[in-house]
Amino acid sequence: MDFEYSPKVQALAGRLQAFMAEEVLPNEALHERQAAELQFSKAPPVMAELKAKARAAGLWNLFLPDSERGAGLSNLEYAPLSEIMGQSLFAPEVFNCNAPDTGNMEVLERYGSEAQKARWLEPLLAGEIRSAFAMTEPQVASSDATNIEARIERDGDHYLLNGRKWYITGAGHPDCRIIIFMGKTDPAAERHRQQSMILVPCDTPGVEIVRPMQAFGNCDWPGGHMELAFNDVRVPAENILLGEGRGFEIAQGRLGPGRIHHCMRLIGLAERALAALCARVEARVAFGKPLAVRDTVRADIAECRMEIEQARLLVLKAADRMDRVGNKAARREIAMIKVVAPNMAQRVIERAIQAHGAAGVSQDFFLAQAFVYARTIRFADGPDEVHRAQIGKLELREQAARRGG
Repeated sequence: MDFEYSPKVQALAGRLQAFMAEEVLPNEALHERQAAELQFSKAPPVMAELKAKARAAGLWNLFLPDSERGAGLSNLEYAPLSEIMGQSLFAPEVFNCNAPDTGNMEVLERYGSEAQKARWLEPLLAGEIRSAFAMTEPQVASSDATNIEARIERDGDHYLLNGRKWYITGAGHPDCRIIIFMGKTDPAAERHRQQSMILVPCDTPGVEIVRPMQAFGNCDWPGGHMELAFNDVRVPAENILLGEGRGFEIAQGRLGPGRIHHCMRLIGLAERALAALCARVEARVAFGKPLAVRDTVRADIAECRMEIEQARLLVLKAADRMDRVGNKAARREIAMIKVVAPNMAQRVIERAIQAHGAAGVSQDFFLAQAFVYARTIRFADGPDEVHRAQIGKLELREQAARRGG
């Protein structure tokens, strides 16, 4: 694996970093203030301004590998750009590279019909609308997607949808127009052929926002994480994605690239936290000496640097394997980064919080929000236990093959 980024990627990274420094980070507090004032009623005006500037600068839709609609970047090429965007929690949307829209656009690009792409993918790529992905349910362990109980039942030229979903990111956004809904079309089929995915316009009768769910007390305006009820929601049969029984297959294809994005963003966030830690301990004096000269503090800084570097290398390896051999063959590496990256970020941010004292948990610094984000991501792409179980299973299989057993 070549660890040197191509001249094309280096040039993009330079432009992106400059845009982050000049436009995004200085507007972070304004975006947060506007989001808190408007909540779910309207998108913060500063976001539209920044999106227009990013698009004019050619820093738009940088994801979407293997598609003429994207920037023509592989997963490995996109990874360092995702790290740069990860420095700020609201930055990915500025470049139209935010979850869940990126995953939904990849689903539409890979599995959608031409009519579905024209109606939903094109406005998503243009940043004119937002979307949501409705899989997780409150009554079952949704870490196992085969547990899903929501139903998709054929009724003539339509499907009827019934079920309850929760922690549906982005569903509360005032610009959310389309939901990808996962449910069971045939509970009697083979375990991984029971589920299907279907496109549900948000204004379809029977789609109800029950309440916004909080994450450690945060509402994450303006998109939020909603609990949704689907009561006899009727959608045209042509809204089905790829066909009945293909939902699990689509879900697996959707998750690979998204995990690379999440993990690299977490590395960017950890880098920012480490920079804040170093600046803080150099500026603060306790018991007559700068904190930076304390051995325990230097040990913490060293641990942060080592853990960030290890995580980055593993994520880049996973991205490289995805590009060369495909998502399925890279599933072990994908599972490993899902465990390693958020746990690493959580530890680094925790050390930065400790170095800041009480200020670290206050609204005056980004660290408290960053910690909540890192902790939440350990659920968002499936709990650590699921990924560890898969890694262990694959390792046992490989070791048995080496023994000839």
